[in-house]
Amino acid sequence: MVAAIPLSGYRLLPAEALAGKIVIDALNCYPQRDGRIPELDSNELTSSQLVQQHLADSLVVKAFNNIACISLGSRARPAGDPDCSALPVAGDDTAAKARVAALLDTPGYDAVDVGTLADSWRSEPNTPVYVQPYLAGEMPKGLEREDALRWHQANPGVPVPADQVRKLADTAVRGVAGGYLPGLKPA
Repeated sequence: MVAAIPLSGYRLLPAEALAGKIVIDALNCYPQRDGRIPELDSNELTSSQLVQQHLADSLVVKAFNNIACISLGSRARPAGDPDCSALPVAGDDTAAKARVAALLDTPGYDAVDVGTLADSWRSEPNTPVYVQPYLAGEMPKGLEREDALRWHQANPGVPVPADQVRKLADTAVRGVAGGYLPGLKPA
């Protein structure tokens, strides 16, 4: 199961129904939408650890959260393709991470293990591996939501191989939790 909802709704995920299952966490914190979350603001927990606490009997693996949906479709390549891009994965269960890594191969991505759920911040907003590396150039500042979508469609992206994803994740410095999305209405 892939959870791709606003982080503010993570408690709505059906914990009992997901017990014993692998849950791919594609959630990101955007305080303008999700509000401030004290555990994230203090860096006590990551958003994935919050999801894992709620889904205590599930195996949470962070993946698919660092790439825009348009890039996700345009950057997919068959295994072995020299232009194959990679995506980071993080989780506390090694077998669950391996299954998610194998799943990433289906749409055409390599996986880079960036650690545990405590390390999952390395692929979240405001980190070097978040969205920008997959884009063909810098998106102009100040675009409204529709203009940003048009820009993404006109700039399908560039390959980001596994070694680059690893390097970017390794150079991340943990700062203030959450990101900012242009055109997103406040909570």
